[in-house]
Amino acid sequence: MTYTVTTTLVIFLYLILISKAVRNLNSVNNQDESSSLLVDQVGICSLLIETQGYKCEEHKVTTKDGYILSMQHIRGGRGGTKPDKPPVLLQHGVLMDGGTWVLNSPDESLAFILADNGFDVWIANTRGTNFSRGHTSLGPSDPAYWEWSWDELVAYDLPASIQFVHDQTGQNLHYVGHSLGTLIAFSAFSKDQTLSMLRSAVLLSPIAYLGKMPSALARAGADAFLGETLYWLGLHEFAPRGEAVAGLLGNICKIPGNDCSDLMTSFTGQNCCVNSSMTEKFLEHEPQSTSTKNMIHLAQMIRTGTITMYDYGNADDNENHYHQSTPPVYDMGSIPKDFPMYLSYGGADELSDVQDVKTLLESVKDHDPDKLVVQYKEDYAHADFVFGVNAKEVVYDPMMVFFKMH
Repeated sequence: MTYTVTTTLVIFLYLILISKAVRNLNSVNNQDESSSLLVDQVGICSLLIETQGYKCEEHKVTTKDGYILSMQHIRGGRGGTKPDKPPVLLQHGVLMDGGTWVLNSPDESLAFILADNGFDVWIANTRGTNFSRGHTSLGPSDPAYWEWSWDELVAYDLPASIQFVHDQTGQNLHYVGHSLGTLIAFSAFSKDQTLSMLRSAVLLSPIAYLGKMPSALARAGADAFLGETLYWLGLHEFAPRGEAVAGLLGNICKIPGNDCSDLMTSFTGQNCCVNSSMTEKFLEHEPQSTSTKNMIHLAQMIRTGTITMYDYGNADDNENHYHQSTPPVYDMGSIPKDFPMYLSYGGADELSDVQDVKTLLESVKDHDPDKLVVQYKEDYAHADFVFGVNAKEVVYDPMMVFFKMH
């Protein structure tokens, strides 16, 4: 594979991150306690939602394996109107948090648009992100805290979040996922998990297969086994905002003709409709931590083109975890055929590639046609679905019509 200059640069940044992180691991660990105290004092409500004139509540959701997740509840529209439509749970993608849904202006951010249209909006945050670093017995400085992949998001985070909203509202809810938020949903649905509490699901930039993914940077990281290298060096938290990477990326962004939107393009594809001013705001809040094991799991999907549970690398370890020599498959064809789903994907998306989405669609070809809506937007890339200035007209308005049907 011939790497581009940008790819080489990013690999170089990763290598710097590895060496610096290992040298300073003890120093970083000692800062975890004070960082957690700060997180308890602020949240997405106060930072991003109340500042836009919306009432917001912070909630805590504890998973069955002990992780304490933050969740935000937007209590009506800007004018103080109370919700008169069903609850909607929004689930972000990898290296992001719930701020994804409120970073744009109120007229462009999905969470605000839904609230202003009468929906009862709840925002989920996966374990390890800034405001979801709690645990009943572990802390982020403990390697065991980071011993999970998206399998655990399927088994624990997603069910806990859906159950919480269901219990709080007494209603079944609509689900909206982006990127990794779609992967964990598809996987849970394939096991018939959580469906009894859901009305429908909207899957933006849907990911179930990654074998054809053309993103040069993501594929280079997978092919170079960078996640595995980090893990075996003892860095179990994958922190893209680490000092070395953040500083170098900041300097790169300042170079004339080399702004951060181009770096985003290298990962996501050429986003047609993301305002350049969004980049600076994005970098104030994102990207965020996940587990190194989670990144390894995604890299396995890229290399193999399959959707399975985490592969422990040899038959004996897989046997110990799964009682079989290979990791179990998530069968997309097992998703109940009468469950309402709305899939929206883009022709320029280099993470949720068109060919991979076609593989997914082939897997659900027997789905009830009255229960499956597929939207294709040729010029949309990965970030357009959450940050696009025209996403309301292109995606969100049709989405709300879909909700009203279910």
